[in-house]
Amino acid sequence: MRVLSKKQPTLTVVLENVHDPHNVSAVLRSCDAVGVVNVHLVYYGGQQFPRLGEKSSASARKWIDCHTYNSPSECFQALQAAGYKTYTTHMAADAVSLYDVDLTEPVALVFGNEHQGVSDEALHLADKNVLIPQVGMIQSLNISVACAVALFEAFRQRMVKGMYDMPQYSPAEFQARLDDWMLR
Repeated sequence: MRVLSKKQPTLTVVLENVHDPHNVSAVLRSCDAVGVVNVHLVYYGGQQFPRLGEKSSASARKWIDCHTYNSPSECFQALQAAGYKTYTTHMAADAVSLYDVDLTEPVALVFGNEHQGVSDEALHLADKNVLIPQVGMIQSLNISVACAVALFEAFRQRMVKGMYDMPQYSPAEFQARLDDWMLR
């Protein structure tokens, strides 16, 4: 019950055509670590959700609800209708530092695949584009590392605001989740 009381249904992640099963597994583990309940998986253009190894992801996958979409627009419409701000992570001139955005409001952090990053469609649909400031020569991080950095900044902001001190679920939602967990 203690773990469930810390869950953050107002924080979520979107993965767009992420291919590498190790990256997906690492993202799911980071999501679980900070209390993310839902992950949104967008696979289109012939791309498919990778087969995940049981050892590397089974425990995190068990506690996270994954929702699949066939296009960025389908996913973004659902998230925005539910009140989430959508923040893509893409290095661009108009990008805002991750450390300058409020990650305590309902927010979906969007990460693109290992080769192209987020799509132009996702960039266009997003409420904001953010980046993780860096000073090295490479100026990019592995997708699972970038996701972990962003999630732990959200974790830090939410801890400071006391969002892990009170359940975000109503008593009825909490009981329904607990009942569901008992069956997993």
